[in-house]
Amino acid sequence: MGAYGMRHVCAGLAFVVLAAGNAAAQSNVSLSLDTRAWGPMAPFFVAVDKGYYTAQKLDVSTELLAGGSGTAETVKRVAAGTNAIGFADINALIRFRDQNPGAPIKAVFMVYNRPPYAVVARKSRGVATPKDLEGKKLGAPNREGSAAQWPLFAQLAGIDASKVSVENISLPVRDPMLAAGQVDAVTGYSFSVVADLKDRGVPQNDLVVFAMKDYGMELYGGAIVVNEKFAAANPEAVKAFLHAYVRALKETIKSPSTAIDSVVRRNETARKEVELERLTMAIRDNILTPEVKTNGFGGIDAARFDRGIEQLATAYKFRNAKPKLEDIFDGSFLPPAAERKAN
Repeated sequence: MGAYGMRHVCAGLAFVVLAAGNAAAQSNVSLSLDTRAWGPMAPFFVAVDKGYYTAQKLDVSTELLAGGSGTAETVKRVAAGTNAIGFADINALIRFRDQNPGAPIKAVFMVYNRPPYAVVARKSRGVATPKDLEGKKLGAPNREGSAAQWPLFAQLAGIDASKVSVENISLPVRDPMLAAGQVDAVTGYSFSVVADLKDRGVPQNDLVVFAMKDYGMELYGGAIVVNEKFAAANPEAVKAFLHAYVRALKETIKSPSTAIDSVVRRNETARKEVELERLTMAIRDNILTPEVKTNGFGGIDAARFDRGIEQLATAYKFRNAKPKLEDIFDGSFLPPAAERKAN
């Protein structure tokens, strides 16, 4: 369907939000989110429901991707220009740009200052520490961010990965398999797996969560990404989008219980208490981190980014020169520092 051998395969649903007002005075922005409507996506929907996009003279159409191909598909769509802006894992973006030099896509706002990558295990399966994963069966969904970082996590946590049986499974069966005891642990986003397992009746005290960020992993997580050609032609639209997002993000953090209503009304199968738990975990563990409280939302620390790239290089063989921050992230569209303060 476009550049980089992209196939237009979109599992999930799409919906369009038409902003009110004079369309001729607005900028059209197509947005791709890398998953279904769920808790951590709340700020994007709050920006719609509160009229924050409209206030910035933006007409936003939003597409949700589901079925396990989300973040990789979003990166491809934004690089190809199918969508102008997206939300995707920055490490998937790094790999994509390494494999497709010159791809016109960069991150412009860091949402998950700390990544939600995790290994979630059950104590009743004999796992209490990372080392206990040796001799166990690990379910790792293909193309999922945490699974991609498993080799790095194993190094950081002192796990002999050769002693772990890694079973490549599809995303929809991951949590049911762990709940049923068909695997001993799984890789996944912490706020995804924990909430799902609890919802399936797995006792919370039987779960052990090894958050990769707690073992020295320097990587960042999900980010707002933009097609560089769109950004060059419409810089004010990109800035306006980020203004609206920051406003919605602060509103979401201030009142997550209210914000989650914007998610639930877009997902008929969602349960408010489950999605609220996901959102609360994401805010606490991944969004409102000590680094963000000090430096504000959206930015990237250059020294930490470089350390993260060195870590990636231990588990991923770069085809080209290891990227520098400016190859991946463009901070020129960020709102002023005062606007991005976390308090």
